[in-house]
Amino acid sequence: MATADKEIARQPITTTTYSGVPTNNITRGLPKTVESICPDPDCGKVINARLFAEDGKVFMDKTCPQHGYYKDLYWSDVALYLKAEKWEFGDGKGLSNPTTYSEICPRDCGICQRHTSHTALGNIDLTNRCNLTCPICFANSNVTGKIYEPSKEEVMEMLRLYRAEQPVAGRLVQFSGGEPTIHPDFLEILRGAKEMGFSHIQVASNGIKFADPDFTMRAAEAGLHTIYLQFDGVDDHVYRQTRGRNLLEYKLKTVEAVRKAGIKIVYVPTIAGGINEDQVGKILRFALDNIDVSSGISYQPVAITGRINYQERMKLRFTLPDLVRCIEEQTGIASKDDWYPLSFVQPISKIISSVRGADTVHITCHPHCSLGTYLFIEQNTGRAIPITRFTDIEGMFREIEVQAAKTKASRFKRFAQMNAFYQLQKYYKKEKAPAGLDFTRFLQTLDGFFDKDAGRGEKDGTYTNKTLLVAGMHFMDAYNYELERVRRCTIHYATPAGRIIPFCAYNGGLVHRRAIEDQFSVPLEEYRQRRREKGQEIN
Repeated sequence: MATADKEIARQPITTTTYSGVPTNNITRGLPKTVESICPDPDCGKVINARLFAEDGKVFMDKTCPQHGYYKDLYWSDVALYLKAEKWEFGDGKGLSNPTTYSEICPRDCGICQRHTSHTALGNIDLTNRCNLTCPICFANSNVTGKIYEPSKEEVMEMLRLYRAEQPVAGRLVQFSGGEPTIHPDFLEILRGAKEMGFSHIQVASNGIKFADPDFTMRAAEAGLHTIYLQFDGVDDHVYRQTRGRNLLEYKLKTVEAVRKAGIKIVYVPTIAGGINEDQVGKILRFALDNIDVSSGISYQPVAITGRINYQERMKLRFTLPDLVRCIEEQTGIASKDDWYPLSFVQPISKIISSVRGADTVHITCHPHCSLGTYLFIEQNTGRAIPITRFTDIEGMFREIEVQAAKTKASRFKRFAQMNAFYQLQKYYKKEKAPAGLDFTRFLQTLDGFFDKDAGRGEKDGTYTNKTLLVAGMHFMDAYNYELERVRRCTIHYATPAGRIIPFCAYNGGLVHRRAIEDQFSVPLEEYRQRRREKGQEIN
């Protein structure tokens, strides 16, 4: 691994954002000191935190002068933690037109002059209303008694915020909530996003309305590509714990409706220790059994909010290495060696940008935000094979990083591109590859990961191989908050206030969601009156 470290270190690292603010890259190694916040809900003061190894795990501890000492589990495997931070390729440069200028991070939040990443996935909350009352949800109008539901015109303005980002305009958008499908203008909003030029449109949903095949078909015709389907397990006892009612019937009907509509599903399980970690492998098996409609799984370890003591947090904590362990123990499909952080794929973005002569979306998130692996599905057997089993993945991505720089400097882009692909072939192990997957098809599949139009391919699947992205995204809460991660976030929320806010600042830590919803919400009775005046049914 020493060679890999040396080669990565030689890659050029951005020293400033477009606004001229030094980025300095991430703090490496253990132990180390990072900026965090006090977890007390009434405080949120920026304080230093220590990350350190103990009993083979990584912990964070910190002391607030007013509220005392806190300790929490950060990653349950030191070796995986250190491996992840080796596989990032430098910071991005953020936006050349940031939506705000701030010196008080994370309190005065937006994609400001210090943020190092542009938007990879843009979120827009369509409503805080929902047709469920989930005990584990952070977006719930039933708690506040107020309705946050931007009008179609306000949503279009938020979409324009993403499209106006420079130098890389937002291309991927997700509508969320609450339950976004119950917004009265939901289908019109999908059409508007499509007309505005978003190349990929997805919806985070509990699936209740998508269980109706007619509704799903109309959504697909309006421009929907993917449903991020809340999917905590394959047994109803799990849903009774996490969502308060039986829901498996709706999930299964949604899968069938998606199959008829010709779109895709990413399954999104919220995993909490002692509640549904036994479902991790079952969810993966379910996705593979329905691979014709499955494009990925995004496991999300639960974020813990409120005043909860250390012992209770330790029961609930489920970290990314726990996900890796559960996948191996419950399925045997992938082991620790098969997992890498999302930042690992940044070289592919670089070489695409070099070939096109224009910037594209770069995944410059912090390496401790996520872990994932790609499974390639063998055509005849349906066997799932991690990409790491038939490629020297580390050598290949180091090579892509080098070839991206050469292609960028070359006057003959097409020739440089052909040479780059030739160089990559030596990292491909044909004898270990899935049956029917030659090197050309493998490259086409990689291209499809980043070019959504290419990835959709032809309906018969001749352009790309069937794959399943299996990943975990551990969004932060106040107990494990780290400002280095917030400033590198690539998943953002657009707001009616004209600001774009990183995911973990919007939903965790100081929870900017509250301030936005307070500013743009109306009392429940006023909301009902407005709907009645418009002749709209309240669903």
